[in-house]
Amino acid sequence: MSESETAPVFLREAPASGRVEAVSPLVRRLVCPNGGPFTQSGTCTYLVGHGRVAVIDPGPDHPEHRAALLAALDGETVDAILVTHTHRDHSPGARPLSAATGAPIVGCGPHRPARAVRGAEQGRLDAAGDADHRPDRELADGERVTGPGWTLTALATPGHTMNHLAFAFAEENALFSGDHVMAWSTSIVAPPDGAMGPYMASLDRLRGRPETIYWPGHGGPVRDPQRFVRGLLSHRRARETGIVERLRAGERTIPGLVAALYSGLDPRLLPAAALSVFAHLEDLVERGRVVTDGPPALDAEYRVA
Repeated sequence: MSESETAPVFLREAPASGRVEAVSPLVRRLVCPNGGPFTQSGTCTYLVGHGRVAVIDPGPDHPEHRAALLAALDGETVDAILVTHTHRDHSPGARPLSAATGAPIVGCGPHRPARAVRGAEQGRLDAAGDADHRPDRELADGERVTGPGWTLTALATPGHTMNHLAFAFAEENALFSGDHVMAWSTSIVAPPDGAMGPYMASLDRLRGRPETIYWPGHGGPVRDPQRFVRGLLSHRRARETGIVERLRAGERTIPGLVAALYSGLDPRLLPAAALSVFAHLEDLVERGRVVTDGPPALDAEYRVA
């Protein structure tokens, strides 16, 4: 089957929050009770190893989740707290967990925009990002964190955020994919927080990797991940084609494009859809396929070059 014939099959099954679940011999999952339209049943926190463990994505600063996490870790030592990216549903919980356990925070660097922030965009960036995140050790692409029986290797996957990392787990041929690839939904790419060009390049990078299962930041596991990633790439390219076709038909604005391309969408998700279209338009302008007067903006008018 060619990539153009492939489509992602999303799995809506939601893991229950508040319960520690062994999802593999070396991985336990605890889902934070912060469910919603953008987080599914909540943020997935993963405990890797036994005895001396790594914690991946402690989630928001949520006392109930932290108490459940510390109870699950009773009698064990946390060697490292890893963070995939600095959205507020993933990283703020790292600081109180570090204070409680003495473990260092490692992984992604401080939050940063994909490009220069314009005007009112600053408020949107501040609302999404954890500006207080400062890891004890920032991991570069390919750097490892190890413990007894586990090895986690940082894989730079910018796009959803520009500091996004995934973590390859060698012992189980798995990937902790953060919000870059999720089984239940496409990832939000919202300028200036993220950018479509790097996101697509990061997806393309995963296609040739050997992992057989992904553990994402929300929802259940991604199985047959190479096929799923090909489907995500095909889905995004189809969305780009749809945008260009609507522009050729005379549509000029992002609200008009969203109305044409996202018929029947949950109204709560319409702002995110507008930002996704905006991300595609920014990328199309950068590649010279679409033009606009001045820099790309949410309220600009666009046309095919």
